[in-house]
Amino acid sequence: MEKVERNLIEPIGEVNLNQSKLEIANGLNKFQLKMESLFLKKGYILLIIGFLLGRALILAKLTPFTLPFFAAVYLIRRDKAPLVLFGLIAGAATLSMINAAYTFGVAIVFLLLFRLTKSWVGNEIRSLPFYVFFTLLVGKLGKSFILTSKVTLYDGMMSGVEASLGFILTLIFLQSIPLITASKRKQSLKTEEIVCLIIMLASIMTGTIGWSIYDLSVEHIMSRYLVLLFAFVAGATVGSTVGVVTGLIFSLASVASFYHMSLLAFSGLLGGLLKEGKKIGVAIGLFIATLLIGMYGEGGGTLYKTLLETCAAVVLFLLTPQVLTSKLAKYIPGTPEYTAEQQQYMRKMRDVTAQRVEQFSSVFQALSNSFSTYDEPMDWDDKDRELDFFLSNVTEKTCQTCFKKENCWTRNFDTTYDYMREIMIEMDQNQGALTQKLSRDWDKHCTKSKKVIDAIHSELNFFQANQKLKQQVKESRRLVAEQLLGVSTVMEDFAKEIQRERDNHDKQEELILDALQSFGIHIEHVEIYSLEQGNVDIDMTVPFTNGLGESEKLIAPMLSDILGETIIVNSEESSVYPNGFSHVTFRSAKAFTIDTGIAHAAKDGGLVSGDSFSTIELGCGKYAVAISDGMGNGERAHVESKETLQLLQKILQSGIEEKVAIKSVNSVLSLRTTDEIFSTLDLAMIDLQNASVRFLKIGSTPSFIKRGDKVIKVQASNLPMGIIQEFDVDVVSEQLKAGDLLIMMSDGVFEGPKHVENYDLWMKRKIGELKTNDPQAVADLIMEEVIRSRGSIEDDMTVVVTHIKHNTPKWSAIPIQSYRKKAN
Repeated sequence: MEKVERNLIEPIGEVNLNQSKLEIANGLNKFQLKMESLFLKKGYILLIIGFLLGRALILAKLTPFTLPFFAAVYLIRRDKAPLVLFGLIAGAATLSMINAAYTFGVAIVFLLLFRLTKSWVGNEIRSLPFYVFFTLLVGKLGKSFILTSKVTLYDGMMSGVEASLGFILTLIFLQSIPLITASKRKQSLKTEEIVCLIIMLASIMTGTIGWSIYDLSVEHIMSRYLVLLFAFVAGATVGSTVGVVTGLIFSLASVASFYHMSLLAFSGLLGGLLKEGKKIGVAIGLFIATLLIGMYGEGGGTLYKTLLETCAAVVLFLLTPQVLTSKLAKYIPGTPEYTAEQQQYMRKMRDVTAQRVEQFSSVFQALSNSFSTYDEPMDWDDKDRELDFFLSNVTEKTCQTCFKKENCWTRNFDTTYDYMREIMIEMDQNQGALTQKLSRDWDKHCTKSKKVIDAIHSELNFFQANQKLKQQVKESRRLVAEQLLGVSTVMEDFAKEIQRERDNHDKQEELILDALQSFGIHIEHVEIYSLEQGNVDIDMTVPFTNGLGESEKLIAPMLSDILGETIIVNSEESSVYPNGFSHVTFRSAKAFTIDTGIAHAAKDGGLVSGDSFSTIELGCGKYAVAISDGMGNGERAHVESKETLQLLQKILQSGIEEKVAIKSVNSVLSLRTTDEIFSTLDLAMIDLQNASVRFLKIGSTPSFIKRGDKVIKVQASNLPMGIIQEFDVDVVSEQLKAGDLLIMMSDGVFEGPKHVENYDLWMKRKIGELKTNDPQAVADLIMEEVIRSRGSIEDDMTVVVTHIKHNTPKWSAIPIQSYRKKAN
């Protein structure tokens, strides 16, 4: 019983604990939102900053921060300008009432000057620093004249210095104020924005000069805390920069703080270098810098006091929540958080792009479905309706004026209707002729039989033309539907390809880099995009070797052994200058490779042939060989066959399936011209991974596969392209083997031999007698044999011979067994 109670109580306790954690998290989120609303949206953060900047001094007497800050806020967030002015005056009043009056006076002068000349200024942001410069210059000179009744050269120089600083600070505040006040900023910080933010934060902290807690300087604690924060978030570079900038501004505000710049810069550098030790490592860097700089020269202070200030800064740093540091790190380039944020943004953009492509794919799919209504067969009601409409047109021209109309269509409706329907069907099937029996029967039934037959014949011509037009529309809709479906499929595949992320191969990159460098090969950089079997994709940056082929002869063989498959150099971009670097791409070698030989001749030895041929590398391990024969000979046939292949190549390379591509080419050729210009197409799609081949023969002659002493014939029955708009493409699949010869030819070669009854047997015998496997020699021998048999070239002739063989690497793999299993 106790065990059962304990089993019931424990889940209840876990639920209560989870609820408590959830309540605490919700409470923290609400508190964070309230603080953001209070300080950012309502602008009280600007009030605090204004108060501190109102107290800030340069060279113990200049106050260049007040007017630039007020002017920048007035331009960026005008509704908060009164709040900022109140903070600036309050901060200046802590120094003296004269400073408070001076701050108020220059602000009023700036507002009057800006409002009076606003209509003359085109760009307010660019002109704002000049407004501040002249206002501070006039205000400082006016202040000196009011207090001393004269203006000395020293006063003029100090006025110029303060006005110049105000000019620069205005530019800085215009960059940095949006970084503080924007509650939902998502962009990364630029380098100049980071520097401006650091200068602004250091300037704000100068307002704490003179404050102390238990005899510990507040500005020292806050400046070291700032350095710790940036060194931990962004590393040594930004940390040391923060230290130098902060220390420099403090030294300008108080000469006694000059030594502090060395301490801050050194602590930022050490803390950034030790950031791998987390917060403790950064804190240790500050302690080391404090001890070294403190023992070298404390600048009038004691080492004990300096260490206490460092301890206070470290305590603040350790109490800083990780949420704040992570949020700050997202905006600084080079940090892991920034990289993760960018990757998340890129994934979001990728998903949005893929979603849009999928939407377009669904649109094309819907359009394809809307055009696919041709598959619905015509029901009997539609057929009867068309027949009734046909016969009504006939009776309107004949029976309406006949005196026996009532006898035929009232008393003998079924008989008259069946006779006329039978006449229509027979005339439709027999090209307008009627059988003698039906003609005699109709003469007995109808007094105007010849007139009715003539009317049926005349109406039948329109009916047949209408039916033919409807059929063409259906075929066109079917063709459009298939093409839209092909485009939809391509876009869907593209969307899936977009969503494929680059896998993280950091470990494999390090292993490959170590393996190659341990072999004595210097590699600058390795980047792996894919390690999928048969689809390896690796980029490397290697030193330029003046064309010695190090990548092909050493690196690729070593990668072949490490990855367990043949790797080759796909592309190499050599350096354009000595001692530079080359960028090399390594890819998986295909299981098979092909050599092609071509023999080509025009009719009567002319220069222009109606035959065209093409070899197309489609990617994804596929290779296409095509021959097109335009109708006739000469320039027109050449243009037709060439354009057929060019159009086919572009459609195939877009990723559309072969059958749809051929139907698209056919539709273009059939609709492009009214002339009877046709083209044949002989297409072989070879997969270099498994040596399978798909033949699509459109009005072309047979092809032959020579495998040793055996010759295999490949043929299909399809009309040439351009004759009809709609036709089905027969696809013939074969499995090739290494050493096979694939022989494709135009009709001028296949039907070229003279006094031959069976071209198939003759061509098989000639191919079987060949004693060579060189594709170019085979093409030349077949062409020579046909020309010798005919005695002349009476038609355009083209032979394309493809030799399939195993892909034997040029260089053997170099064994590195210790790394092979690890990399895989």
